[in-house]
Amino acid sequence: MIEFTGERVLPGQVDADLWNEHVARYWFAARLARGKRVLDAGCGSGYGAASLAEVAHQVIGVDRAAEALDYARVHYPRPNLAFLQASCAALPLRDASVDLAVAFEVIEHLADWRQFLTEARRVLTPCGQFIVSTPNKDYYRESRHLSGPNPYHEHEFEYEEFLSELAAIFPHVSMYLENHAEGIVFRPIAPEYSAQLKVESGESGPQHAHFFVAVCALRVQTGAPTFVYLPTTTNVLREREMHIAALEGELATKNQWLDQVRQEHQELVEKFRQQTTELEESNRWADKLNLEIQQRRQTIQELMEEAAHQKALFAESVQGYEGKIAALEAENQHTIEWAHETETRLTQQLAQVAADLASKCQELARCVQLLDAAEKTVVERTEWAKRLDEERQQLEALLLGVKTSRWIRLGRTIGLGPELGKS
Repeated sequence: MIEFTGERVLPGQVDADLWNEHVARYWFAARLARGKRVLDAGCGSGYGAASLAEVAHQVIGVDRAAEALDYARVHYPRPNLAFLQASCAALPLRDASVDLAVAFEVIEHLADWRQFLTEARRVLTPCGQFIVSTPNKDYYRESRHLSGPNPYHEHEFEYEEFLSELAAIFPHVSMYLENHAEGIVFRPIAPEYSAQLKVESGESGPQHAHFFVAVCALRVQTGAPTFVYLPTTTNVLREREMHIAALEGELATKNQWLDQVRQEHQELVEKFRQQTTELEESNRWADKLNLEIQQRRQTIQELMEEAAHQKALFAESVQGYEGKIAALEAENQHTIEWAHETETRLTQQLAQVAADLASKCQELARCVQLLDAAEKTVVERTEWAKRLDEERQQLEALLLGVKTSRWIRLGRTIGLGPELGKS
């Protein structure tokens, strides 16, 4: 179901008056549609194109709203009825391809409405007709003075402007005024095939009309009869009675609401009295509080003055401390310079000590090398001494053996052999 916005008419979703004023235009056009090729520009939900298809040879409905066309195709399937999605300013039809074009309550919605009028002339046959309607700007502005301009309308027309713009495109224009009119209907119980109509003259001019309807053509048109549409709900008195009953029901509801509002008003008055009493108490408390505030302000003023005095004394102390700080900073600067000098001197001395220590280390290394060499020599000589001692012991043992040998003693007795010392 497509959404009803208040502009696009949907069957069953609008009140009877709005529905009748839209349907009546299509029945007005149906008199000129019999057996013809018809275009319904801005067809919307398709109900009007379907009514024209009852008498026309072929009807094409054009609209740019896809959801409206989907609704139309579902609800009005007819072999001689087709729906196309397109802009009214660029109709998807060949030149001189339709005998009758209608555009009801469409032109005021178009920003390029002059292009639409040109397109309508292009698709008409030389003997074709174009029926276009629009609301009266003056009447519409007056009726909407509370709600403001219609947000869906791009351009609204006064009578003279509407006629002038149509005449600039179509050489022959017949103007009609569409109004809701009250009438007296005598309708027989048995169906009749004809009706007699009495329309009094002296109707007011176009400035008071609800809508303008124009029948435009490229050739001279003959006849401009008055057309009256009587909907099925033509018992105006009965409708008014029903409307009055509905209004009485609304009035009873409003009276009930008013009684409730009065009761709520009385309760609000009582609450107001209570709040007034509380407010008076609050005012007395506020007066007492204001007195305390004044006293505290006085105390605060005294404290501020005392604080200013203390601040002055503090400023003097700060100045004295600042002088001491300056002297300490100067002394500290002198100490820092002395420390830098001492650090430089100690650094130089440490460098010299490091150099001397390195030299001593080199000498100590040489001494260690010499000690290692001497120790090696002592070890070698100790081993040599041990070998000599071993050889000596061996020789002493040998000599002892020789001395004690019988042969040696015998030789010495006879004066032979070496002379051996006494052991």
